[in-house]
Amino acid sequence: MTAVLVVIHMILAIALIAVVLLQRSEGGALGIGGGGGMSGFMTGRGASNLLTRTTAIVAAAFMLVSLALAYLASHTPQQRSIIDQPTTKSSAPASPVPPANPTAPAPAAPAAPAANPPGNPGTPAAPAAPSGPQPPAAQ
Repeated sequence: MTAVLVVIHMILAIALIAVVLLQRSEGGALGIGGGGGMSGFMTGRGASNLLTRTTAIVAAAFMLVSLALAYLASHTPQQRSIIDQPTTKSSAPASPVPPANPTAPAPAAPAAPAANPPGNPGTPAAPAAPSGPQPPAAQ
């Protein structure tokens, strides 16, 4: 609704500018129509009356649409800009996923690998034994 009224408002604004520029000026030929009269369009008096009435009608419609837009703007829920909204400080990661079996104990942290014996640096260290109870192996 508001978008339609804004488009109508713009069309009326352009029409109002055009109609005002077409009018014959009182102060010395500043209008587009020329100061000498618009002999090709209508008689000077008839064109003046037509353009004056057209200006009044377009201006009245422009004011009514302006009032309607102001009413709609004041009675619609305010949508704040993203810039105006306060930022939420959530630097913590999302909560971890709970285990599939809530009665099973949480998995233990992996143990640190054993260091190589000092006399034999080339042999790899034996894997660390798992700590805590382990669930049965799935088959």
